[in-house]
Amino acid sequence: MTKVNSLHTQSKVYIGIVHQLREMISKDGLNKGDKIPSERELSERLNVGRSSVREALRALELLGLIETRRGEGTFLRDFRDHHLIDLLGMFILQDQKAQEDVKCTKTMIEKEALRTIFCHKLDVSKLIIKVAEDNDTLTWREVFEEIILISNNYLSHRIWNVLNDYETLIIGEKKITPEIKEKLLCLLQGLENQDKESVQTAYKQISEIGDLELTNSNIFL
Repeated sequence: MTKVNSLHTQSKVYIGIVHQLREMISKDGLNKGDKIPSERELSERLNVGRSSVREALRALELLGLIETRRGEGTFLRDFRDHHLIDLLGMFILQDQKAQEDVKCTKTMIEKEALRTIFCHKLDVSKLIIKVAEDNDTLTWREVFEEIILISNNYLSHRIWNVLNDYETLIIGEKKITPEIKEKLLCLLQGLENQDKESVQTAYKQISEIGDLELTNSNIFL
């Protein structure tokens, strides 16, 4: 196993630890649900500082690959078949530009999902009813996740979920206000009625509100 101490930048150290963890898990034959070694044990086995191990574990938990149970330890989820580490690990919890990148990539996925639904005239009637009948329990995530699921792109859904988790760390879970509910209904009804202008206008308005919430966040200050 390559030692990450030979790498020259913090980013490479971080990615090196992530890849060493993946190799170690494969070598030890760990499976989903198995407990992984403690921070101290990992630090000793990988020959790196505990703070670096802790940061790598935080990113893996953010990506949904491990879960920490208070008083029990850290347990493996779907690790070995998960390649989002390579796509996102270079900046998750590392780069201040990540906030902008997350928003941009989420937007691309959402726009493609909306375009697919529109072009293929996919059924959104159940989601329209769900949003219309909501009594302040739905979140933005639940609605847009359903939109992406309707577009039937599994990979986009997986990536979008990870990006949304990161955005949630920045600004918290976004509840649907009466204003957003109105715009979501315009968006969905535009899809159902094949009204391209309504879809584009509603999505732009929803995005502007989301951008404002991101701007107001001070997590990186």
